[in-house]
Amino acid sequence: MTTHVKRAFKYRFCPTDAQAAELSRTFGCVRKVYNMALAARTEAWARQERVSYHQTSAMLTAWKKTGELAYLNEVSSVPLQQALRHLQTAFTHFFGKRAKYPRFKSRKTSRRSAEYTTSAFRFRNGELRLAKMSEPLRIVWSRPLPEGTSPSTVTVSQDSAGRWFVSLLCEDPSVQPLPATGQAVGVDVGLDHLLTLSTGEKIANPRHERRDRAALARQQRRFAKKEKGSANRARARLKVAKIHARIADRRRDTLHKVTTRLVRENQTIVIEDLTVRSMVKNHRLARAISDAAWREFRSMLEYKARWYGREVIAVDRWFPSSRLCSACGTLRGKMPLNVRTWTCDCATTHDRDVNAADNLLAAGLALTVCGAGVRPQRSTPDGQSATKQKPSRREP
Repeated sequence: MTTHVKRAFKYRFCPTDAQAAELSRTFGCVRKVYNMALAARTEAWARQERVSYHQTSAMLTAWKKTGELAYLNEVSSVPLQQALRHLQTAFTHFFGKRAKYPRFKSRKTSRRSAEYTTSAFRFRNGELRLAKMSEPLRIVWSRPLPEGTSPSTVTVSQDSAGRWFVSLLCEDPSVQPLPATGQAVGVDVGLDHLLTLSTGEKIANPRHERRDRAALARQQRRFAKKEKGSANRARARLKVAKIHARIADRRRDTLHKVTTRLVRENQTIVIEDLTVRSMVKNHRLARAISDAAWREFRSMLEYKARWYGREVIAVDRWFPSSRLCSACGTLRGKMPLNVRTWTCDCATTHDRDVNAADNLLAAGLALTVCGAGVRPQRSTPDGQSATKQKPSRREP
């Protein structure tokens, strides 16, 4: 079966002064249009009226004709229209109860980006020219685009560390389902070890944030002492952002390598359906949990499984994987986190994490064989619940 997978290929680039000024102006206009359209739709919502994308597009045309907003004509119209489409998508998710009500974009904290469709850029002979620009972007081609393909969408962005990126959305014909294997693995995430597999293998936790914690704290103290609004404060903020960016880059690289390996080696991967948002409320573990990036790990695992024809099963978060003996099925009572090994009444000594991975694998395979007869509740990548029962804290 032929599959058409669209992938975003992200590259660094170094804009000229004129290009940087044009892009910064575009980012500001995109944010302005988004906020004005959101305000208009919010006012209509208060009057119990709905405003569609086409109505906001007509509003944008009228705004451009006013003297106060005439500067919107100075930038490409395509990113402005794309901002309205993104707002429409946000409202679609809100009405579908998949997201909260859209929020206004902030000049300081919101992502600086602009999206261009095919009518607003030209890609020829490895050169990318955006609308309103006479020179091509100086892109650092760290890897080639798929042969014979051309981008359908280009997104330009600048992160908080001041780095410029361009993301090209292309169809990648090289992404095809991998040959089926009979391998299945249970994966238990942790803090002492990033991952523990049901095979007994433990993958070390690199603790990327801890490596730069001292340097980050030092720069944050310097940043806090600078006068607000000063140039020195802006430079200090940039130094803090660069450290955060370095940590995030290393973490993302590690997760990509681990998830790619798991997907290539296994047909079925069973994980635990953790609510990381609630777990980080534990202030003693919040920093370590955030550094482990469990949610990002699961997200990467799921989309790579969709690409390569693998299956990811998420077991119910209330399933007692650590306290259930994988040999005889006996359920032990409370088990504090400092207990890393324990011995069951059947005389089997368990490593806590390996035992949890074994139980997750067994529960996930039971779900695929007999449906929702055991505690697991969700199977991905389709994201549909296997059962609609409410999770209970009472163990079976």
